[in-house]
Amino acid sequence: MFLLMGFSATAMSALLRRYKFSLQPQEAILILITMFWGGTFLAVQYAMTMSGPFFFVGLRFATAALAVSLLSIKSLRGLTWLEVKAGVAIGVSIAIGYSMQTWGLQTIPSSKSAFITAMYVPLVPLLQWVCLGRMPGLMSWLGVGLAFVGLIFLAGPEGTSLTLGEGEIITLISALAIAAEIIMIGAWAGKVDIKRVTIVQLATASAVAFATMIPAGESVPPFSTGLLVIALGLGIFSAIIQVTMNWAQRSVSPTRATVIYTGEPVWAGIFGRLAGERLPALALLGGALIVLGVLVSELKLKRKKRIKLAAPVAEEKLQHQDP
Repeated sequence: MFLLMGFSATAMSALLRRYKFSLQPQEAILILITMFWGGTFLAVQYAMTMSGPFFFVGLRFATAALAVSLLSIKSLRGLTWLEVKAGVAIGVSIAIGYSMQTWGLQTIPSSKSAFITAMYVPLVPLLQWVCLGRMPGLMSWLGVGLAFVGLIFLAGPEGTSLTLGEGEIITLISALAIAAEIIMIGAWAGKVDIKRVTIVQLATASAVAFATMIPAGESVPPFSTGLLVIALGLGIFSAIIQVTMNWAQRSVSPTRATVIYTGEPVWAGIFGRLAGERLPALALLGGALIVLGVLVSELKLKRKKRIKLAAPVAEEKLQHQDP
């Protein structure tokens, strides 16, 4: 784990120097959110001892939707058709992503789940290529390659078999859904009201998760104070996460946002270590390769020749330009 932390810190440092990273208030809040986000994996894994995945996700996001609604009920009067479409589409992706992730946590450690979930970052350019026709650059392909090699090393029982088990495959599906969520949030963030679209997407996620209980054959679990506390706590935190992402990504580019989100699996690994999880060396190497792949996928190759700007104003714009 210490090797992984040092490895990730070196890669992150190089990336920040490459982009001349200056911390904005929105980015600082995203970093704080990411730290707490990493700790939720353990909480969800504990909740799976008391509930099925779909009921828990439905309850979690129902709480989140209610929390946001109570704070912004008046804003719903101006709900537009675009906000309904955006909220439903994002909500379906959230339901799939979190339900699959929660399902996978029944069979794999929380730290392993977090690293596999981080695959959504290098998957973003692949989805943009498939859906929007934007060909990924060389560094994106390299990042995807590193991340998938890391996934293979991370997978398997106790990290000793280079094969994907059921838990890993399910969690990988969740990463794909989260990648779709990130793309859609970025596409609609500047066109919709944050509060209204957040309520729609959280309510949609809850409804989809509850509805999935029927074909999955999942029953409502017996009442448990522990389950209720975790669901309510994570529900409120989920509301904060979604509002923050929708708000921050209006001014933070998807590239810079995904670099910040890279810290999530590292924090999850730290929390998992503190809780007693011990991933084998091969699995830790896989996690490190996934984090490196995430970071590399956000790099851009430098041009050999730079154009000199005569005007000081133009030079200042270049220095503050997002990658």
